[in-house]
Amino acid sequence: MTRTRRRGRLLGGASIAVAVVAAVALYWLQPWKLWQDETVREALPAATAPSGPGASTAVPGAPAAPVTVARGTLISHEHSTTGTVELIRLPDGSHTLRLANLDTSNGPDLRVWLTDAPVKEGVAGWRVFDDGKHTSLGKLKGNKGDQNYPVPADVNIADFSSVTIWCDRFDVSFGAASLAAV
Repeated sequence: MTRTRRRGRLLGGASIAVAVVAAVALYWLQPWKLWQDETVREALPAATAPSGPGASTAVPGAPAAPVTVARGTLISHEHSTTGTVELIRLPDGSHTLRLANLDTSNGPDLRVWLTDAPVKEGVAGWRVFDDGKHTSLGKLKGNKGDQNYPVPADVNIADFSSVTIWCDRFDVSFGAASLAAV
């Protein structure tokens, strides 16, 4: 085999390897999301109407309308993040976490977590939320706007004191809020 053919094969193989690595890196990092905004405008959950004669969805002793039981203000961590967080008790006794006026960067695999970790300013707060107890309420619906996340019935809200917008891909908080009882 001539030297020129060997060089050609090596360059061809290297080109293919570079293309594969670049494709995997683009999939993993998803850098285009930094320039894509997804705005969500969900209304506050309302009391549901009873279905059928004599049926009632209200829990005895529960308020007739949604009530905010805890509230917090988002601070920035890995990315600039603003907005408020409210933990709302609905008339049927269930809870919903509401993000209001959310404004953060978009990113790969962002989640909304209830956690027991203290919210810390700056870099010290970026990675603390997966150290203790946490529960995912699902994927972030959009990086801007107002959105609701139902809290599963088996979750004891008293076990959690904060909320984070968590990037599961890179194990880092985009922003977080301490929850204070109202």
